[in-house]
Formats: sequence, structure tokens, C-alpha cells
Amino acid sequence: MKQTKQELLSILSGLKSSHLKLGVTDAAVRRDRLLRAVKLLSDNHIQLTAAISADFGHRSGYQSLLADIASSISALKFAAEHVEQWMQPEIVAAPADGMQTWIEQQPLGVVGIISPWNFPLNLAFGPLAGVFAAGNTAMLKPSELTPNTSLLLAELVARYFEPHELVVVLGDAEVGQAFSSLPFDHLVFTGSTAVGKHVMRAAAENLVPVTLELGGKSPVVIAEDADIQVAAERTMTVKTFNAGQICVSPDYILLPQAAASDFVTATRRFMAENFPAIQQNNDYTSIISQRHFERLVTLIHDAKEKGAEIISLAPAGEQDFDAITRKIAPHIILNVTEDMLVMQEEIFGPLLPIKIYQQIDEAVAYINAHPRPLAAYYFGNDSKQQQAFSLRTTSGALVINDIMTHASIDTLPFGGVGASGIGAYHGIHGFRRFTHAKPVVVQSEDGASNLRLRAPYQHKHAMLKSLFTA
Repeated sequence: MKQTKQELLSILSGLKSSHLKLGVTDAAVRRDRLLRAVKLLSDNHIQLTAAISADFGHRSGYQSLLADIASSISALKFAAEHVEQWMQPEIVAAPADGMQTWIEQQPLGVVGIISPWNFPLNLAFGPLAGVFAAGNTAMLKPSELTPNTSLLLAELVARYFEPHELVVVLGDAEVGQAFSSLPFDHLVFTGSTAVGKHVMRAAAENLVPVTLELGGKSPVVIAEDADIQVAAERTMTVKTFNAGQICVSPDYILLPQAAASDFVTATRRFMAENFPAIQQNNDYTSIISQRHFERLVTLIHDAKEKGAEIISLAPAGEQDFDAITRKIAPHIILNVTEDMLVMQEEIFGPLLPIKIYQQIDEAVAYINAHPRPLAAYYFGNDSKQQQAFSLRTTSGALVINDIMTHASIDTLPFGGVGASGIGAYHGIHGFRRFTHAKPVVVQSEDGASNLRLRAPYQHKHAMLKSLFTA
């Protein structure tokens, strides 16, 4: 039975009351919460991996262990190691003798987290690392598209955490809509841009600040001096990871005409070496649902009908896609045009359109003419061209000569810009995102800065005039 908005409000009210009653937690409490989250994941990694695979139809166990469990543990441990340092007040220079000024790192309160299906643990516990480190408590709404994982997560959270620390809310999109309208102290949402707009609109009713991680179409630019084999291998490594169902997965390629044939050849070689089979290969992940499977197949058909050349990278003797396994072989799509759906939507699957440019300026202009992506990838060895690309394009992150590396580095902020998101977290950046930096001032005994505001003002004019003298 799904919970009503009134029931959700009651849960949130209880969390807020407990947060106020307990007061600001010290480093030991925060570290304990972080390490209990680590224990939850490590103790139950086998069950969690099995639940994720059941939800996908099939999901590579290695991918789940690496990208969902190990990466979450790493983020939580990193926060536990540094939380005491992060939460120290920041002393700043006082404007006058006798005054004291500092910035207090104050918890926000209760943070709502709406996590998606593609990495159901990573994108729940990643934000939680910053939320717990900052001294907050949380309500988590996992995706209804991973029901086995979400149910198991709810059971485990109830076992490892007190109800005033972390609560899991289960339910469909209607529950998610109600969840996003609650008066949290902050709301985190990871998902599509279209849904992100609804979440932000709902949060605005209560002036709830939001962190939105929305994805978009992340480009890969291959420069003339790039090693095509390296670019193809590193691009396809991520495009085949989780079958491309990743918010920072490469969404399209921009390369010179002369490099197109070599790139396709290199992708074939990569697939032959790494995925000699797909349909019965445990290393290759299924598409999450029938609806998503059909959407991707529609993208292929639409592009073909509009004149694209479709190159399937399915192994010899295997079909390009199978509705029973919901596995789709990677497809290279050539001769793309802007009227094709594959160039309009975030793909979120193993399809890779290739767009040709004559000069690098065309590639830059194309990226800048579209919504800002969550990540941009540049392959090329000329340091001046690398710097020029960085300065001339705006994206949530830029990775040079690799794909997605930034997402697992805890010292870097992770987030989007413009249409790809608002705000960033990971490491200290997550701590700061979920903390109120409260300025604190202790006035000097003589109250000098207060006295200058006090009437009469006639004899104070001379002091002001000195400010306007060059």
C-alpha cells in the first residue's frame, strides 16, 4: 500500500523534530552513520547484487559490485575520514580590532533524495555521504523501476539505521511526485531533464533548494591528432558498461571525415575482443524495462528511415536485439541529421551516432548551440587545443583522453550546468552542498562598527569622504 502525501509529511515532521531535539551532531556520530552505511553495503553485497540483476533482467555482477557497491563504499569511507576536518569553523579576517568573525558549518536539517534506477545504490549513497557528513538526516525515495533493489534497501536501512536518521519511502511516480513537493531542507534528484523540471517546480512551492543531476547529451570530440584506436576503445568501454545506461555515457561522436572509417573498424575490433557474444554473455547488461527497450529500438528504426547508415556491432550469428533478453548490441549510426530522434533525445543505451566536422570550430559551435551537457570528452594530444576546447565549451565536467573518469574521483565535484543540472556533490563538495555556511560575528567591546550607524551623523561625514578619495 503506497503512502499518501499526508503520511509522507508526518514522516518528515518526525525527522525534523528529532533533528532539532538531538541538536548538532559531533564528528563521532556522523562518522558512525557513514560507516554503518558502509557496513550495510558490504554485509549485503551479494543480496544487493542479485536484486539489481533481477530488476534489470540481467545486470553484470561485476558492474554492480564496482559501480554501485564499491564506489559507494569508497565515497562513504572518504567522507568518514575527512568529516572532522570539514566541519571545523572557518576563521576569517575580522574587519576591525577586537571583533571575531568565522563561518560556522551548520547542518541543513532533513534532506530528501530521489534516486534513479540505473545505479540504484551509487546514486543513493553517493549523495548520502555528503548528507551524513554534513550532520543531516534523510528521506530516500528509490526508483520504482528497480522494485527488488528498492524493497531490499528499505529492509536493510530499517535494520542498520534508526527511524530518525534515515527513512526509505517506496512507491510509484505518484509517490515520487508527492515526495518532491515536501518541505525538505534540501532536495536531491537524479534523473531526466524533463522530470527534473517537474521536481524543481514542486520544490519551488516550499522554496526548497535543489540539487539536480540531469544528464543530457554528452559529446565525444575526436581531434585530428587523436589516436583513433585509443579513442574508440575508451569510448566503447563506457558505452558498453551498463549497456550505456549512464547519465555521463558518450551520447554522440564528433570527428573528422577521414577518421570515421578507422573509428568504426576500431569499434568492431573492440567488440570482437571484449564481447565475442552478447545475448548469453553475463558481462553484458540488459535494458532496464520493455518500455526502454522499445524506445531504443525505435531510435534505430527512426534513424534508418531518415537516411542514416546503421552499423550493428552484434557478434556474427547473433541478432541485433532480443526482446526476451532485452539486450541490444551496440550500434554505430552514421550520416545522422538533426531531425533524427537519436540526435534529439538523451540515448541512455548502446547506440552511438557519429557526426562529421570539417574544422574543430564546427564541433565547438555544435556543442555550444545545444543544451550544456553533464560531461564532455575530448581526445587529442595537443595541449593548446585541449585548453582551447576547455575554454570554449561549457559542461558539467571535461575529461581529456578518457571517458567518465571524473565520476569516481572523490576530490572532484560531480554535477551539471544549465540543462544538465544544478549543484554538485562528492567529497567536500557534497559536504558543502548540504551545509549552511553561517557567518558568525562577535562585536568588539567598544562596538565601533555599530557606533558608525548611530545618529547624529554630521561629524561622521569626514570619515565617509575618505572612502571616495582616490
